Amino acid sequence: MDCAIDTGPTGRALTCYHCGDTLPQAPVQLEIDGEARGFCCHGCAAAAEWIRQSELGDYYRLRSVAATRVEDMPDLSGWDRDDLLSEHAVPTAGGLEMTLLTDGMCCAACAWLIDRALQREPGVFDTSANAVTGRIRIGWDPSRVRLSHVLERLAMLGYRPYLATGAARERERVAEQRRWLMRLGVAGLGAMQTMMFSEALYLDFGHHMAGATRDFFRWVALLVATPVVFYAGWPFLQGCWRELRQRHPGMDTLIAGSTLLAYVASLVETVRGGAQVWFDAATMFVFLLLTARLLEQRARRIASAQVDALARARPTLAVRECADGKQESIPVTSLQVGDIACVAVGDVVPADGCLLDGAASFEEALLTGEARPVTRAQGATIYAGTICRENPARIRITQTGSTTRLSQLARLVEQAQAQRPRLARMADRIGSVFVSVLLVMAVIIYGSWRLHDPARAFEVTLSLLVVSCPCALSLAVPAALAASHGALARMGVLSIRAGGLEHLAHATDMVFDKTGTLTSVQRQVGEVHTFDGMSSEVAMQIAAALERDSRHPIAQAFADIDTPLAAHDVRAVTGHGVMGKIDGVTWRLGRASFAGRRDDDGQLWLGDGHRVAARFRLQESLRADAADAIAALRALGVVIHLASGDASSSVQRLVRQLRLGEAHSRQSSEDKLALVRALQAKGRVVAMVGDGLNDAPVLAGADVSIAMGEGASLAQRAADMVLTSPSLLRIPAAIRLARQTQRVIRQNFAWAVGYNLLALPLAMTGHVTPAVAAFGMAASSLIVTVNALRLMRVSAVGASP
Repeated sequence: MDCAIDTGPTGRALTCYHCGDTLPQAPVQLEIDGEARGFCCHGCAAAAEWIRQSELGDYYRLRSVAATRVEDMPDLSGWDRDDLLSEHAVPTAGGLEMTLLTDGMCCAACAWLIDRALQREPGVFDTSANAVTGRIRIGWDPSRVRLSHVLERLAMLGYRPYLATGAARERERVAEQRRWLMRLGVAGLGAMQTMMFSEALYLDFGHHMAGATRDFFRWVALLVATPVVFYAGWPFLQGCWRELRQRHPGMDTLIAGSTLLAYVASLVETVRGGAQVWFDAATMFVFLLLTARLLEQRARRIASAQVDALARARPTLAVRECADGKQESIPVTSLQVGDIACVAVGDVVPADGCLLDGAASFEEALLTGEARPVTRAQGATIYAGTICRENPARIRITQTGSTTRLSQLARLVEQAQAQRPRLARMADRIGSVFVSVLLVMAVIIYGSWRLHDPARAFEVTLSLLVVSCPCALSLAVPAALAASHGALARMGVLSIRAGGLEHLAHATDMVFDKTGTLTSVQRQVGEVHTFDGMSSEVAMQIAAALERDSRHPIAQAFADIDTPLAAHDVRAVTGHGVMGKIDGVTWRLGRASFAGRRDDDGQLWLGDGHRVAARFRLQESLRADAADAIAALRALGVVIHLASGDASSSVQRLVRQLRLGEAHSRQSSEDKLALVRALQAKGRVVAMVGDGLNDAPVLAGADVSIAMGEGASLAQRAADMVLTSPSLLRIPAAIRLARQTQRVIRQNFAWAVGYNLLALPLAMTGHVTPAVAAFGMAASSLIVTVNALRLMRVSAVGASP
């Protein structure tokens, strides 16, 4: 369906025919299909003209959303670099192949246009565009065409290319998915065919079928079932062998055992001409379980999509400004601290750094969840993985490689994914015990039926093993946790500790730090008062040198101070401040008692430990959403506490603004930890929200802890969750999601237990055939997975700031 074009009262189009942007006063006019069309710029007009000349005009009829505006043609010569091609291009028959990303592919029509546009380029022998993942695969002959020339065609149409740094991992994932789909296809066809043959055998009520015909159906069913059991069912056989080697029987042991039991027994009966075979049960069991397993994998992929984006966000090339003012394209790994990176509009920031030359706008959705671009002032910290918008930017690099915030977040997530929460471990233990008990029960049932009705003993035992397979029980917790962690990541909360979500759901009290949590420190010092003849300029330079490498919010007040001084042996003194040597003198910055043995007054002091040299009054403001977040937490029944190291006056001012009931001033990290311990001693479940180095001990001591994403890295490592978004409203949203997750887990457990309580007696008494048992087991697993996927919808409400 053609994308609608807005028109004014006179019938003249108000938006660009190609990209849908508002037309300027003097739009570019071009005749398309005999009708004058308006364009916002020459780039969009050129793209539309090329599409018309190439007879690809169906794109405008098929598209469901407008295209991306065609920006100025970027310099793509860096794509021809040998080091880039050797790392990211794969040799293939006919030339090279590369997978890249684009953020302008909006719908299936875009993918259609890209495929056909690239196929027309000489030297390109294979292309594939995926509108869902935004990935484009290109195969080209480097002896006939340069990659940059092919990509210029993409950029001319408005699809700016980016390197897909996880291309190898993506290829492996796609190959693995294809293998699973192939197995599912083989299992589906095999199940249908064996059911057809079994139907003929089941309908022979009077045993009128000739023996030769019956044997023919059985032998054909054997041929069909063999690839289903040993090819399609190979993942279960592999899992069974692994569990047996570890002497830890689980779900795969029961699946593989039941399947092989049905197959081998049917094989024996076929060879000796026995009364009954169960090929249909074996093939149907494999098919239904593969379907459930694929649905579970899809749920996990959807849930972890935001987390995986962290790894893909790292660009491979950066533009560095040389000493003579010229620019050069280099690998990101070659960037050094102190280099100046030039980031064009639409490019990804290659490393953390300080913004030079005025304000610029950046899209930080990946790191913070904020969809709208954020304007940053000169001197602001810009993070790797964010996208430059509106104006090009120059950034002085301060962190590279594994020390960037993007890498730290990705590392925290990898650690979280490697851990298993208590509920998941408990479900595994229950499943393992259940399998062991079930195997013993199967032996007893088989013996009982051998005494009662020997002809049905095997069939009843097989039905019992199949119907009671603990798939739903094993999926009850992992499926819910995968969905909820994905929802949390999308709303701007990373869960990095096992059990954090469970404790958050039961939180009764929440302790907040003040500075950098409920309040934000402005990027300037409000007032400087000096002593003993020290100038304000020197005091600011010393403070800036001490805070240069700190990520505490107070350090941001000195981020734009250009200081020639260098501090050595800098270390943070928990709950007091920082200290370090400058030109042989040890300076301290922090509390008055720490800096110069004075009574603390809530201000920031500079001294040598004995005498003070300066006092800084920092401008501080309440976070815009603090009041709404506190009100939302109260509505959830959470009791709010404030514990701050600041003076009583500033704490009481915040208490009046937020109408807090309990607040504590002059709190050291030991005092905050004591407060948490006292609440825990009363049986309360305590959540702690903080950001600074002095918050690390109490974050580690609380039942569940949340660190602000822009806070100190030590605080983030001690926390259970990290807010990648500055919005405090993510906290009540996370609590709502955590509580909903607990409800879903309880529902899944109740269903799994209830299903087995109903199915086991029916199977033991012979009222369930193996085929029906397989269907019931698969349906149970599907219900649990679909119920868990409901958590993915919770984030849409919870994420709204």
